[in-house]
Amino acid sequence: MKTIINPNKSTWSELLKRPTQTVDAIEKTVNEVFEDVAKHGDIAIAKYTKKFDGCELDSNVVTADEIEKASALVSIELKKAIAQAKSNIEAFHSAQKTDKVFVETVKGVHCWQEKRPIEKVGLYIPGGTAPLFSTVLMLATPANIAGCKELVLCTPPNKEGQIANEILYTANLCGVTKIIKVGGIQAIAGLTFGTETIPQVYKIFGPGNQFVTVAKQIATKFGVAIDMPAGPSELLIVADDSANVAYVASDLLSQAEHGEDSQVILVSDSIKLIESVQNEIQKQLLGLPRKQIAEKALINSIAIVIEAADLALDLINDYAPEHLIIATRNNDFFIDSIRNAGSVFIGNYTPESAGDYASGTNHTLPTNGFSKAYSGVNLDSFTKAITFQKITKEGILNIGKTIELMAEAEGLHAHKNAVTLRLKDLE
Repeated sequence: MKTIINPNKSTWSELLKRPTQTVDAIEKTVNEVFEDVAKHGDIAIAKYTKKFDGCELDSNVVTADEIEKASALVSIELKKAIAQAKSNIEAFHSAQKTDKVFVETVKGVHCWQEKRPIEKVGLYIPGGTAPLFSTVLMLATPANIAGCKELVLCTPPNKEGQIANEILYTANLCGVTKIIKVGGIQAIAGLTFGTETIPQVYKIFGPGNQFVTVAKQIATKFGVAIDMPAGPSELLIVADDSANVAYVASDLLSQAEHGEDSQVILVSDSIKLIESVQNEIQKQLLGLPRKQIAEKALINSIAIVIEAADLALDLINDYAPEHLIIATRNNDFFIDSIRNAGSVFIGNYTPESAGDYASGTNHTLPTNGFSKAYSGVNLDSFTKAITFQKITKEGILNIGKTIELMAEAEGLHAHKNAVTLRLKDLE
C-alpha cells in the first residue's frame, strides 16, 4: 500500500479510482455472449462453459443425488455454523417485513400499498478461487422470507464439472428450486433469455467479477431487473491511534484476499498508525494461503493521511465504499454523518467478516461508488410494492372536478371524459 499525505481535493477522483476495466472494454464481449445464448440456448452455454471453465458436462442441471452426496461430505461443525448464520440472517431480514399501508386521502378515496414477492429470481453465486456458499445464505434466505416461488441458482463448475459441496448443501437447505452448473456472462445471459435447461427469471441477484457485473447491467436492456451493480470487493477503514493495529491489518487483508481486483483503503489522522498497520500487514501476509492474491490487490490499495475529521468524512462519502469500518475515538461523528456506504462496521470488535457471514446483515452490496444511489440486498429487494385504490360515489364527487381540470389542461380529453360520465350519472 502506498501512503498519500493530505491529498488535495482536486486529486481525490484520480486517487480513489477503482482498479476495474471500463464498461466499454467489457461490453463487446458481453454482447457477443448474450447474442449467442439468445440464439442458440444450451448449445452456446455448453460452448462457453468449456471455454471459460474448462469442462464439458453431460447435463448442467444438478440432480437430487448430487445434492445428497455433497451434503453428506459437509462436516457437522460446518453445518452447525451455517445453521447459526442462517438463523441470524432470517432474524434480521424477517424484521424488515412491513404492514399494508392504508390511507383515505379524502372522504371516499381509499389508497393502499401492499408488498408482493417477485415470482422468479436468479441467484448468481461466484465460484472461481473462493466458492461463496455464504452468498447462497444471503440471497436465498430473504428470497424465501419474501415468498419468491422460483429460486434458480447459477454457479460455475470446476474443471471436473463439480460444484462445491458447501454450495449444494446450503442451496438445498435454503430452498433453492433449481441449481445450474453455469457461471460468468453465460449464466446471466441464460437467466435473461431462458434456455432449454435454465429458466428465464424476472430479477437477477448476486455479486461477481467485472464481466458478471457488466452482464447484469446489459440484462436490464432485455427487461430483466437486477439487484445492483455488485463487482469486485472493496473496503475503506477510517481509524485513529485508538484502533487496534492488528485488527485493522487483518480487516484490510480479509478484503484484499477476495481477488486481485479488490481494493482496500485506510484513512487516518496518524502516520504512525498507518506505518504500524503496513508493517503488521507484511507479518500477517506470511501466514495466508491466498497471499499472492492479497499482495496483488494491495498494489491497487492506498493509505491516506487526513488530519481533519470533516475532510476525512468528505473523502469517504466521495468514495462511497461497499464496506466501511469505523475505528476511532469519535465513532459517532462518522456514524451520524456518513451518507454513502453499503454496510458500516463500528468499533474494534466488529470485523467486516461478521457481515460477510453471520451477524445477520446482508453482504451483497453496491460497489464501484454505487452506494451513492443503491442499497444493499434486503427483504424489499425480493418484493415489489403494488398500489391499490378504491373510490366510492362520494369519493369521485370529491375529486372528480380536480381530475377533469387537470386532464383538460394536459389536453387529454378522454381522461376527462372517463370522470365526466361518472359525475353525470351521479347528478
